[in-house]
Amino acid sequence: MELNLDREAAILETIFFLEAEPLDIAALSRISGLSKELVEASIEHLSEIYTSPMHGLELVQMSGGWLFVPKKELWEGLKDRYGKKNEQKMSRAALETLSIIAYSQPVTRGEIEAIRGVSADNMIRFLLDKGFIKETGKKDAPGKPIQYGTTKEFLKFFRLNSIADLPKLDELERERFELEASD
Repeated sequence: MELNLDREAAILETIFFLEAEPLDIAALSRISGLSKELVEASIEHLSEIYTSPMHGLELVQMSGGWLFVPKKELWEGLKDRYGKKNEQKMSRAALETLSIIAYSQPVTRGEIEAIRGVSADNMIRFLLDKGFIKETGKKDAPGKPIQYGTTKEFLKFFRLNSIADLPKLDELERERFELEASD
């Protein structure tokens, strides 16, 4: 017997419309009053529905939750008007610093500077202001330097579900991050 999930999917679709942040299965279950199993089945049902070319949105898992976002191929033509133009652009130095933090976290300012070869103060301040990184603690080392890691905002911005979804580094890149991070 096939289960008709149209009503349940409609409830979740409404929740996604009203919420701005990604929601995990537990939150969706709590808000909707549906069991976790029904939420999971309804998400799968919605995902199938939204694969049709007649829909401009897709349901994606990012930042540990689910969210409707514009389909990539449609977003490219619309982001100049609807995207946050200035917020989308980051300098090469900011992207380099952010990638070091993402791949080496938790990492200290000194470790970032050892990899980059230049001061990271301004880039760290910029990335903190953007909400892409946060202080994750202090390293058990002389001076107890602050360690940094990425945030949910970072995952959301780059449309990642978790850090594990970052592109894999090739051998040379991996050695560079490991060599410098272990100093």
